[in-house]
Amino acid sequence: MPHYRTMLRATAWYLLAALAEIGGCYAFYAWLRLGRSPLWTLPGLASLLVFAWALTRVEAAAAGRIFAAYGGIYIFASLAWLWLVEGQRPDRFDLAGVALCLAGSGVILLGPRP
Repeated sequence: MPHYRTMLRATAWYLLAALAEIGGCYAFYAWLRLGRSPLWTLPGLASLLVFAWALTRVEAAAAGRIFAAYGGIYIFASLAWLWLVEGQRPDRFDLAGVALCLAGSGVILLGPRP
């Protein structure tokens, strides 16, 4: 049962990190590509700080493994952003790709280690 709780906790931290990273990057995108005020960078920077902090909360023996496994979660969250914020529904290729990435993240994070 502790392994189950560890995975739930890691998933929560990964989702928070993804939301914070995408939100922070979008703030800069809005400023530089959509002509919004440079003041958008202030919450963007704060959001990117939350991203970095949240990613350090995931338990693993090596930072590189945490970052690699995060990639699948980031892709999942990016497609959710695409749909919920930008109003573009992911297609079957997006869904197939994210399924592969999430499977890879699981292998990286849950694989047996000596």
